Amino acid sequence: MGLIGSAGNRGAAVRSDCWIEIEIRESGGIDIVLKSKVELLFGEDIRRQLTDLCQTYGLENVKIVMEDSGALPFTIAARFESVLSKIKPDMKPQSLNVRKENRIEKARDAFRRSRLYLPGDQPKMMINAGIHSPDGIILDLEDSVAPAKKDDARFLVRRALEQVDFYGAERMVRINQLPLGLKDLEAVIPAGVNLILIPKVESAAQVQELAHAITKIQAEHSLSAPVWLMPIIESALGVIKAYEIAAAAPEIVALAIGLEDYTADLGTARTDSGQESLFARSMIVNAARAAGLQPIDSVFSDVADMEALAKNVALSKSLGFDGMGCIHPRQIPVIHEGYAPADSDIEKAKKIVLAFDEAQAKGLGVVSLGSKMIDPPVVKRALRTIDLAICSQKLAHDWKEAK
Repeated sequence: MGLIGSAGNRGAAVRSDCWIEIEIRESGGIDIVLKSKVELLFGEDIRRQLTDLCQTYGLENVKIVMEDSGALPFTIAARFESVLSKIKPDMKPQSLNVRKENRIEKARDAFRRSRLYLPGDQPKMMINAGIHSPDGIILDLEDSVAPAKKDDARFLVRRALEQVDFYGAERMVRINQLPLGLKDLEAVIPAGVNLILIPKVESAAQVQELAHAITKIQAEHSLSAPVWLMPIIESALGVIKAYEIAAAAPEIVALAIGLEDYTADLGTARTDSGQESLFARSMIVNAARAAGLQPIDSVFSDVADMEALAKNVALSKSLGFDGMGCIHPRQIPVIHEGYAPADSDIEKAKKIVLAFDEAQAKGLGVVSLGSKMIDPPVVKRALRTIDLAICSQKLAHDWKEAK
């Protein structure tokens, strides 16, 4: 008997996943034993993919036992590679053929009103996540993944970034704390990730070490697309050092707060009113704005109470936040509506931009609205307000007519 390893999930309750066992032998060629719920439709395709993977990794004599519960090709590839890495620790994953749509870059100031957390070891949650239209999708390698599943999740997230259609959502990954997070980077940077969330940050040095590691990996793979950073502040010390962290690297585009760990660090309980976190949230907003970043609020953990969520979003917006995390798709519409500009803000923005356009058309060097002068930063903010309103599906038709 040769080397044997397994990975994945099996059982009656499992869906969109698979369990694979690989035994490397001295002879016998490639022997595939497949048990699949979709054997009649896709059995031949699955066997072909497994054979191709064996050839890619130079496996000539191997027995593969696979129990399939409707796994897509990206999941099959990830589970196969995860097993092989356990048998051959020196195995280097093959180069990725990232689909063109998953190489699309995201702007530094892209809207980040909502970011949907997905456990990095659950393929069933990844497949259709984009249809809910979050601004960002976070494939999580940290808190939602058990320590024993970290390696399996890393391979799965890598393949999901390569092949899953997220319908234009920003592709984000929350890595583990350093030094384990450095191993995560080696997997996800070549796969077309847009943004890395850095958990439990308490110093600028942590961010700088990570930014340097990303630059090195990009150089090794000849990648030029920007990989943005979002440090997450989750402790009392992190809050005190918020501006130092916000200004740590030019790749940082947003600063977030994680209130579950923060309140635990304070020794208090999180409440719907949020009074226990007002100081910390205000510090994050102030630090982010001072550094020219987007301040991003924490998740709201009660996925059943939409009224409480709406109140929390209203408070968050009043404090100056641009968005927040969410842990269930049903929270996304409430969050988008809550962070949308007020009608009065939209009307003011339209007047500013129209006045600026009129002055430009007349060749005027000075732009004013009533008795107030309008400078380029004011116009830029007004344009962003209008873009946000259109993105939120508010007054899009009226704005086109006004223009």
